[in-house]
Amino acid sequence: MKNELNIVLSPEEAANEEFIKSFVAKKLQIPTHNISFLKIIKRSIDARSRNIKINLKLDVYVNEAVPAIPNFKLNYKNVSKKTPVIIIGAGPAGLFAALQLIENGYKPILIERGKKVQDRRRDLALINKGGIVNPHSNYCFGEGGAGTYSDGKLYTRSTKRGDVTKVLEIFVAHGADENILVEAHPHIGTNKLPKIIESVRQTILDNGGEVHFNTHVIDLIIKNNSIKGVICKQLDTDNSVEFIADSVILATGHSARDIFELLHSKNILLEGKTFAMGVRVEHPQALIDSLQYHCSLNEVEKKREFLPASSYSLVHQAMGRGVYSFCMCPGGIIAPCATAPGEVVTNGWSPSKRNNPFANSGIVVTIEPEDYQKYASHGPLAGLRYQQALEKMAWNAGGQVQMAPAQRLQDFVNNKTSSVLPEVSYQPGIRSAPLHELLPSEIGKRLQLGFIEFGKKMHGFLSNDAVIVGVESRTSSPIRVPRDKETLEHPQIKGLYPCGEGAGYAGGIVSAAIDGQKCANAISNVFI
Repeated sequence: MKNELNIVLSPEEAANEEFIKSFVAKKLQIPTHNISFLKIIKRSIDARSRNIKINLKLDVYVNEAVPAIPNFKLNYKNVSKKTPVIIIGAGPAGLFAALQLIENGYKPILIERGKKVQDRRRDLALINKGGIVNPHSNYCFGEGGAGTYSDGKLYTRSTKRGDVTKVLEIFVAHGADENILVEAHPHIGTNKLPKIIESVRQTILDNGGEVHFNTHVIDLIIKNNSIKGVICKQLDTDNSVEFIADSVILATGHSARDIFELLHSKNILLEGKTFAMGVRVEHPQALIDSLQYHCSLNEVEKKREFLPASSYSLVHQAMGRGVYSFCMCPGGIIAPCATAPGEVVTNGWSPSKRNNPFANSGIVVTIEPEDYQKYASHGPLAGLRYQQALEKMAWNAGGQVQMAPAQRLQDFVNNKTSSVLPEVSYQPGIRSAPLHELLPSEIGKRLQLGFIEFGKKMHGFLSNDAVIVGVESRTSSPIRVPRDKETLEHPQIKGLYPCGEGAGYAGGIVSAAIDGQKCANAISNVFI
């Protein structure tokens, strides 16, 4: 007999498998030896009070054979001779579109301007240590996309997008820890994702798909308003090459500005959309732990024996706009995520253990078209131009290198330039700057009001032990590439399928992966 059970335990109790078993036996009023098997289905932390609890959802097997271990192995048929579909971009949307196409009996041809996931490391080292930006291989571009080296969080707020469980199981099939199927906020970690991405690539190749790196799409082949293929520049040889197919999935991510420029130049319909920009804020992780776990700094180490590095989620309405935390990285590092020289862009990531001494998060403000009216002459690219201007400001304020402009948090709120800055995780370094003056008022003033309110919600958050680092500008795409709600094709170009974050239809690894699957299914006439 299988029982589904919800129990609440202390962190110490939840870490002890024998205690859980005896607790469950007592709750079911049966001898412990009658329990054949326990399986945790979901785990979450309730830290709303000082008495922290762990919520567990369990499957309990009583006097029943131990269930078979789930087999996450994927069985695909070879598609090397099947109908080809071009996918532009090897981020989560592109990779999961490729896997779904193989499942549906189509041959994916995956085109990625950046390098293989392991080869990207050299270019990340160059930007971190030397301030040198490779515009084709960086934190945003390359195999695995932006999420591979900027955190690997697998959480989506929307379960209506598609089958989240299937996405997580595919990750497990390629080497991810099965805990991601259990945790309320699953996280793989930047240190573990590269091998998983390599495994996904191998699955695509082993089943007849193609993957082309260092291959930059420079034009679309369009005849009679139908896509017929793409023209690419091979970056390692400088040669041009054409790929021919009647279906193209456009999964380039939110930072492929040249693709937006290309579409605009060909009079292919684009739309401006709401997005968000702001700063990264970084605190000592021990401070965030003490605030979230309701203990003194001296008690943090003891609390952390059975609890992970704590996170937070904050939101406030300031002057009619949302101010909120984004991509919170406990035990994390602030990363330089520029995709071209002459700009400074910040993001954050955490290793799987989340054991670095700092906690960082984007704190961003919702941006509406009225904020960038001075760029209105650029049409649907107006928001992109506004985004670029903020990144150039950060470049100049940082000394025209990859150093980032920074300010102590309380100084920022009090309109005071910081004379001395604390140590931070941002490897290229920081430079004191009056961000309260440099940020556009529609962003800066709202951030100040937001930080004041966050300090009321988390007493101690608004502190000069914290530092803000500018700018956090790539939370999402400022542009939407429209598509039909039913067919998912672009309304003007038959066979062109805008997909994922860059097209404006996703906001993270899981939602992008699901959107990739949806586009693959639309091509296959499989609607779920």
